[in-house]
Formats: sequence, C-alpha cells, structure tokens
Amino acid sequence: MNRPCLPVILLLSVVVGSLPAADVRSADIIVYGGTSGGITAAIQAKRMGRSVILIEPTRHLGGLTTGGLGATDIGNKGAIGGLSREFYQRVKQYYQQPGVWVHEPQPPDHGEDTRWTFEPHAATRIYNNMIAAAGEVPVVLGERLDLKNGVKKDGARLTTITMESGTVFSGTIFIDATYEGDLMAKAGVSYHVGREANAVYGETLNGVQTAQATKHQFTHDIDPWIVPGDPKSGLLPGIQQDGAEPDGSGDHRLQAYNYRLTTTDFPANRVPWPKPANYDPLRYEILLRNFEAGDMRVPWHPLFMPNRKTDTNNNFAISTDNIGMNYEYPDGDYATRDRIVKEHKDYTQGLMWTLANHPRVTEKVRAEFQRLGLAADEFTDNQNWPRQLYVREVRRMISDYVMTEKNCLRQEVVEDSIGMGAYSMDSHNVRRYLTADGKVRNEGDVQVPSKPYPISYRTIRPRAAECSNLLAPLVLSSSHIAFGSIRMEPVFMVLGQSAATAASHAIEEKTTVQGIDYARLKTRLLADRQVLDFIPPPAAAGPRSPVPFKK
Repeated sequence: MNRPCLPVILLLSVVVGSLPAADVRSADIIVYGGTSGGITAAIQAKRMGRSVILIEPTRHLGGLTTGGLGATDIGNKGAIGGLSREFYQRVKQYYQQPGVWVHEPQPPDHGEDTRWTFEPHAATRIYNNMIAAAGEVPVVLGERLDLKNGVKKDGARLTTITMESGTVFSGTIFIDATYEGDLMAKAGVSYHVGREANAVYGETLNGVQTAQATKHQFTHDIDPWIVPGDPKSGLLPGIQQDGAEPDGSGDHRLQAYNYRLTTTDFPANRVPWPKPANYDPLRYEILLRNFEAGDMRVPWHPLFMPNRKTDTNNNFAISTDNIGMNYEYPDGDYATRDRIVKEHKDYTQGLMWTLANHPRVTEKVRAEFQRLGLAADEFTDNQNWPRQLYVREVRRMISDYVMTEKNCLRQEVVEDSIGMGAYSMDSHNVRRYLTADGKVRNEGDVQVPSKPYPISYRTIRPRAAECSNLLAPLVLSSSHIAFGSIRMEPVFMVLGQSAATAASHAIEEKTTVQGIDYARLKTRLLADRQVLDFIPPPAAAGPRSPVPFKK
C-alpha cells in the first residue's frame, strides 16, 4: 500500500557506533549493508512478520541512491515493481508537497505515478519514512564486519557475524546487501573479480574490449611522456604500459569508479570547487595536453535534478572516471579501500578545480565548470561532497547459475525469476594505456542494448555446500558484462526485497535458501507486485527455450 511521504524524517530505532562488546543481538534475518537493496530487504522482512536487524558499516543509509545517483538508470521502467517502484512513487509524492520544489517551475509529470529523478537529501527522507512505516526495524550504523575473524559457521550454515567492535549478530538467515560482498566472501562462497574471458560462458562482450571501446575515447593523439618526446622520463600519471592482450581474454581489471557529483547553477546555493591540499599538477597534464591537441569537448555529463541540481557523471576521454585506480579494492582490507576512496576524492576534486581554473583549459570549458559548483545544502556533514564512491563492480558470486549476456539478450530465459533487468550491457573503461604504436587509448567501454530479462533466484544464493543460509542480492552470480546491465539501483532494490521474501520462506519451511519452494516464492513475489517477466517466450523452442529451475 502506498503511504504519503512526510516532509520530515521520522524517528528510527538507530544505534550509532559500537555496542557493548559482550552484546549478542539476534533476529530472524540479519541484513548486512544499508544500501538501497539492504533497505528494501529489511522492510520486506518486517512486512512478512520477521524480526530483522539492518547493519550499515558507514553512518549513512542508502548507498548511491542517497549518495548522488539521482538520475535513475534502468532502461524499461516497466521492469521495476514492488518496493522499488514504491520508492519512486514516493519520490513523486515528495515533490508534490508545497515548498519542496522551489528553485524552478516543476515540469509536468504526464500522468505518471512515479518520478525517477531526485535530490540526495530527498532520497534519505523517503527511505527513513519507509523504514519507519514498516514498524520496528533496528538500524545499526557505523559497525563494520571483522574481516579476519568475523564469520562463524557450523558446517555450511552461518551462525554469527562479529563486527570490529566485538558486537555479535546471530540470525537464522543472513543477507549480504553490500556493494563489496564482504560477508559473502568471508563465508567461504566462491566469487570472481575482474573480466572473464569470452570463452568461459560463451559470450562476445566480456574480457578485453579494444574494438568496442569507441565511446569515452581519445579523439586526438597526445604525447604520453612526462617530458614530451622523452620515453626515459616515464609515462604521465594514469597511463599504463600494458601489453595488448587479445580481445575477449580475461583479466583482473575493473570498470572505473567515480563520484556522482551533486552540483547546482543556482548562485545562492553554489559552492566553488575546492582545491585539494595535495594537488599535483602533473596528475592533470594529460587533460591539459588533450585540450591543446584539439579535443574541445566539455568532459562531464551533468543531468539536471529538481531544484537546479545535477547528478553529474563521467563523459569523454578524461573525466570523473578514475580509470585503472581501483584494482586493489575488491579484496583489499579497510585501510586499502580507504586509501583508494581518498585517492578518488583527491583526483576528482583536483580535476574539477583544474577544469574551472587552470589557464591552459579553454575559456569556454572553464566557464562551464564555474557555472556549476557543489550544492551547499547537500552532504552538509561532508563538506558538500558525496559520501558514497560509485563502486560499480567489486566481487561477483559464482553459484549454480551465472547470468550472462545470453540472458540480457533473451537468448536464454530463466524460469525462476525474482525480478528483471532492463539496462544496456554497460561497462566503463577499465584502463588507460599506451598502444604498440605509441597512442594513448582507453579500453573496456561497452555499451550494447539489452532486452528486459528475468533474473534467476539461483544467482542470489550460493551453492548449497558453501553456505545454506546466506543470500547476496547485490553481488549476485553473473559475468562481468551481464552485471554491467544488472547493477542498477532500482534492480538492487527489487533483488533485496526478493531476497528477504526468500529468507522468510526458508524460515517458514524450515529449510535452506537452496531448498525453498520456488512456486510458493513466485506467488508471494507477484502478490507484492514484483515484475518477474512481461515478454512472452518465443513460439519456437531451441536456443531461446527457458532454462528450467532446479533446486
């Protein structure tokens, strides 16, 4: 049922920071990760009458949805149902309130019951209201999993997880709703990092992709050496001296991370770009040489949100994507990840300052980056900087079924759907390198349309022998290129809700997450208005025939 979104944040049951070391907290379902998918998982668990605890390692809920990604990526919006669609309905309700949309006239909604663009603080209010409306959902902030000794199992069954503070959480079913998949990994579940070779799953868009990498690419040649013309001086920062592996071969590389910047052109709410204390001009020499070579494109993509704000993304050859600087992130400890996050922040702040102020940047480009600045009323506890780095891809579970490009193209259609994906198969560049003929190029970008497709239940639960009471909806079992389509915030919300429904059924049926009755799960998902598929199967059997569900 849709409830009106209130203009104030309702009081939640929140514990911030460390609990007493001797404390053991128990619930039917433990959700680790207060991302968009973790929030819907916790709400659904409560709606199904289960006790639940939602643990968020940082001090802020919502992940990217509250962290700057307000321009919703999905493709066909008909693929989104359940609590995910309820969130976007509440976004519309929020902006219908008097005094909320104030810096410009509100555009017509064309009769839609949803709004898919929003400000970060609005997403926070809506999530808090949804959690409060669900009833008592204890939310524990600032508690991180002990990566060395934090997971205890009895055979294939998870029993407890322990935080760095010593606090222990015990549950019947656990849901890893983090972007990183730490709980999944530390529970001994198989996973993959990087790009699989095309041959692994019979794909065409996985692995090294030099031929596909035509977008967000250099259009002019630049001198790659620190001292122009002198290879002995070394390559400019950010350029790799990698060999040219064959297209389609697998590697360890990850698509680039960035910040989705919330900016504004409204003068009274605009903050100038900060110059980082450790600003290194050499880091941006490649950018300046690219302008001087003749690439006059404005290198970012600001998408306007309500109240003259933006969700700003990467664009063109050199932009907010910090290409090649995230390889250590997936299996890194917290100190390693903090270092990588800081490096991304420093890079991005220095980039924005350079684009707005450096005399070697063209006047036209400088004017664009001076026109927009950080929004003063967003992320006020973090100097107006987004709290969440866009970690587009980290670990991906390997389970009994792996989603691949065949699913995204509906060449293979599963029968055990728990939701749908609809976005293009999308990978940002993974490296910037020097080719054999001395040219600087980006590699890894793929943008190929998908068809709306169902996502298998088997992809969010591990193999039975590895863990029998864990679900991992955000690091689900998929290839690199299929994950590039699945990894959208509304889909994560869908999968989080479906994971909680499956967890509740496992408890009711007194079975494992692998042993639940899918027919019964499907009935409940449909009753909760989840969209499982809306494209009829092809009349002819053959390579497009459905893949049967097996427990």
